[in-house]
Amino acid sequence: MSSLAQQIKAAGLADHILSERQLGRLLGGGDARRYGLVNRALKDGSLLRVKRGTYLLDSRYRSEMVHPFAIAQSLLPGSYVSFESALAYHGWIPEGVFVTASVSPGRKTLHYETPEFGAFEFHPLAIADYRFLNGVDRIPIGKLTAFIAQPLRALMDLVALRKQPWIGIDWVVQGMRVEEDRLAALHRKDFAKLQSVYKHKAVNAFLAALESAILPARKQSSAHD
Repeated sequence: MSSLAQQIKAAGLADHILSERQLGRLLGGGDARRYGLVNRALKDGSLLRVKRGTYLLDSRYRSEMVHPFAIAQSLLPGSYVSFESALAYHGWIPEGVFVTASVSPGRKTLHYETPEFGAFEFHPLAIADYRFLNGVDRIPIGKLTAFIAQPLRALMDLVALRKQPWIGIDWVVQGMRVEEDRLAALHRKDFAKLQSVYKHKAVNAFLAALESAILPARKQSSAHD
């Protein structure tokens, strides 16, 4: 184990994703010394580089696996996990998802490939000011945390990304393979919190049509019970 890995473990940070600044505070001394320690740890494999300036210890020195959602958070702070990644996490779609996809607060689509943690994508969306985290939860994942879209927010983010027009509930149930009981669990408040999120009329029209398709159907079904 490298000297750097030993110091990280001694500080109780073995399961944390560390920035250059955090390493600087931990190690002290000048930049040259820190760079030397980091480079030696990278060469012996005790330290992994997530991206330039962001690191974590190799799995041999951690007490738990690091979830890709936490890695996504470190790759682009201020983003949140959404789209199929969040839908699969919540159990809304049956398919496995091999790219961790997030909504970016910036204006450019970004793509990262990491040998240890797979592929990551970040997509900007036209979201109203101060509404970026509506329908998004801060969720503990092991000793770390990640911002993850609630199921309906993840679905609507996907609609916004694909510019998907409303063509009926079949696109959701058959096209996206979302089970009907998941939709039946939604409430009016879930839709209300997203009504002011998206700037594009077509996305808002989809949201309104989806609400009309689900909630009246549930009310009618309850009346027959």
